[in-house]
Amino acid sequence: MPDVRTREHTVALADGTLEVSWAAATDVGKRREVNQDAVLAEFPLFVVADGMGGHIGGEIASTSTIDRLRPIAESGAVTPRALEKALGRAVKDIAAHPEATDDGTGTTVTGFYFDAAATDPHWVTLNIGDSRVYLVRDEQIVQITTDHSVVQELIAAGRLSPEEAENHPYGNVITRAVGPSDSVKPDYVRLDLVDGDRFVVCSDGLTKELTDYGIQHFLAEHADPGEAVSEMMDAALENGGRDNITVIVVNVVVHGAAGSSPDAD
Repeated sequence: MPDVRTREHTVALADGTLEVSWAAATDVGKRREVNQDAVLAEFPLFVVADGMGGHIGGEIASTSTIDRLRPIAESGAVTPRALEKALGRAVKDIAAHPEATDDGTGTTVTGFYFDAAATDPHWVTLNIGDSRVYLVRDEQIVQITTDHSVVQELIAAGRLSPEEAENHPYGNVITRAVGPSDSVKPDYVRLDLVDGDRFVVCSDGLTKELTDYGIQHFLAEHADPGEAVSEMMDAALENGGRDNITVIVVNVVVHGAAGSSPDAD
């Protein structure tokens, strides 16, 4: 895998500055012939798309979705309305390839963006499918997004334990995706802007090979996003690389009042 480059961006806030550094990488893994993952890491939008369906159907779905989202990132004005319009266009793009796509074709869309339009700038996560956004804050790792999957629904219903879910035969079946026939809205979660936060956005190719605590370990060992991405990718490949693997790591530094920790309540 080539060296992963860390990039940086600084934003002026009303009461300070925001410094963001990030790195991203994607790999076909050891068992797949085609990489159906796609990634967008352009401040203020960080997204992973994990495609599914046919030999190239998933690649068409994930690439079309990222291509539709890229202009929004480049504009710097990311809003739910803009995101959902772009996803609607991606649905039409996918449907425009009937020779390679069908009802089983689709892609996850998971990530987060910086919302500077509000009086209190903040992060917003978005999610369709079972790719994930993690947040490490105060040395604790938390999965922010909720998987749209059969096993997650069984866990939520109390019919399956997280340990049982790891080897469940329906482990790869997701319940929501961007596909050729239906336009769906992401789930959104608002997060405060806090100094020292670190985000990980990844496809399930990473979480099949690394536990949450494994992810946290590599973040703790590597302050630089590029080094953290490279080490996580290498570990996932060494652990089997059973699927395409995509990972983004984002570091947050806030100078000024906006960087204070939120109240406990």
